[in-house]
Amino acid sequence: MSVTMLAVIALIPILVALVLMVWARMGAVKAMPIAWASCALAGVLVWKLPASYIAALSLQGVSSALSVLIVVFGALLILHTLQYSGGMETIQYGMQGISRDMRVQAIIIGYMFSAFIEGAAGWGTPAALAAPLLMSLGFPPMAAAILCLVLNSFPVPYGAAGTPILTGFGTSIRGVIEAAVAEGSFQSAEQVLKTIGETVTLMQVPMAFILPIFMLGFITRFFGPNRSWRDGFAAWKFCLFAAISFSVPFMLLAWTLGPEPPSLVGGLVGLGIVMYGAKHGFCVPKDVWTFGDVSKWENDWTGQIAYSEKGVLKPHMSQLMAWTPYILIGAILVLTRLDALPFKTWMNRYGVLAFSNILGYEMVSDNSIKLLYLPGTIPFMLIAVLTVVMHKVPGDKAARAWKDTFVKMKAAAISLIASVALVKIFQGSGFNPALAEDVAAGTAEYLPSMPLAMATAMTDLFGGIWPMCASYVGGLGAFITGSNTVSNMLFGMFQWGVAAQLGLSRIVIVSAQAAGGAMGNMICVHNVVAVCAVVGLSNREGDIIKKTFWPFLLYGAVVGAMTYFLIGVGFSAF
Repeated sequence: MSVTMLAVIALIPILVALVLMVWARMGAVKAMPIAWASCALAGVLVWKLPASYIAALSLQGVSSALSVLIVVFGALLILHTLQYSGGMETIQYGMQGISRDMRVQAIIIGYMFSAFIEGAAGWGTPAALAAPLLMSLGFPPMAAAILCLVLNSFPVPYGAAGTPILTGFGTSIRGVIEAAVAEGSFQSAEQVLKTIGETVTLMQVPMAFILPIFMLGFITRFFGPNRSWRDGFAAWKFCLFAAISFSVPFMLLAWTLGPEPPSLVGGLVGLGIVMYGAKHGFCVPKDVWTFGDVSKWENDWTGQIAYSEKGVLKPHMSQLMAWTPYILIGAILVLTRLDALPFKTWMNRYGVLAFSNILGYEMVSDNSIKLLYLPGTIPFMLIAVLTVVMHKVPGDKAARAWKDTFVKMKAAAISLIASVALVKIFQGSGFNPALAEDVAAGTAEYLPSMPLAMATAMTDLFGGIWPMCASYVGGLGAFITGSNTVSNMLFGMFQWGVAAQLGLSRIVIVSAQAAGGAMGNMICVHNVVAVCAVVGLSNREGDIIKKTFWPFLLYGAVVGAMTYFLIGVGFSAF
């Protein structure tokens, strides 16, 4: 069978997920297990893999998914605990009195607050939190949803304490990373992932400056009283101030400590700086811009939630007390990631779970789950417990926070486990234990793995323009799966293979994949559905994607140009 035909068959599970979730509007909970089944079927019928080997690879996927689920659980737990303690409402209340200019409010909440929440929680949480807050300040629901979806993009590769890079690529390209370390190209797997994180910042930072200005113009053009791009562009100085306030700590942290703290700590530091600057009028436009009289809004700007129905926020504690849990999370992440301190070594040494020789296959093993080092346990779960004490949360509400988290995790667990199991079959399809002896004797050979077959076909099809295409593949992955992490799992090895075949920097192309997964956040069905639900725009998802598709294209073009540039200057040639 030709490599092209193998590539077409390997693409079927991805197309199954795409058709079921986009055309049939089936949730990921049902669609991803079906996609996994189609992948397993292809492995048995076409790649002739033993059913027991498919089962072993799938179980390997379950163990890999556990690390992600622990992080997601911890992130959601701290969020729910703050919601029941009144801390989150207090934080939102504190943002209302900063400025009456809605362009300034859009940047503070849609950009800075979302970046911070992305670093702390991820998984579609920022837009779902920020959009209702903008609504409470008088934004049309459609404008609030679009703005928050688009601006929740460049912090995403470092969301939930770096999960998309550390776990997404740590799962998908672990084998080739270990090979790179063995041949002396890198000192450790951790260094490879850190280098990817550093490279992604170079691709993301231009959009951290461009996107806020573009989106203010976009919002004032389509939702402003004057329908003018100029109204939004007039706040360019404040946008640049916000971009610098976020990008400087963001870059410093990524290049010193790694992928875990950039969005969380950078967002927290940047948010504080920008809120202080806005209160004192620094770079704030002289005129105050608003969306105008509500009675003059177009009908399609609003949905099931009327303007008059918006609740009034109130504080339940001091701002410092409300922010303390997140401040502690940032501090603990920094302290436990510094090589100069002993905490990192201790947390990597104790509380380790390992899975090896799954179903008797020596080659099917998984990385150890470092329970103490995972951000989901320390600091997220630890701080969630401490928050109950600090905020004096009643026992019944604390219990409800845990219950709500478990309920929300059910759907995430099913779709994530199926997705990672699919990825493991993808990766393991290049080895067939039933043919091992014949291959060793030289009488047979393995078929190329599913990602390698797709990479070979894509190389022939796109050739030299691949640097411009790589990020859009990442965006497609996020669009399908609703997650940058799973997109990196799904396409990480594929991108690595394309880069190797074209003689391009594998680090740069894989980084473009991560940047693409981030920009996919603004069009992914999962995020759009979540935002529509909280702002009362259910069944309007298509209208929103039609709007967010344009900044998605812009984002990909900029990342593509940066990819070409970094390859051209020989950045991270490996």
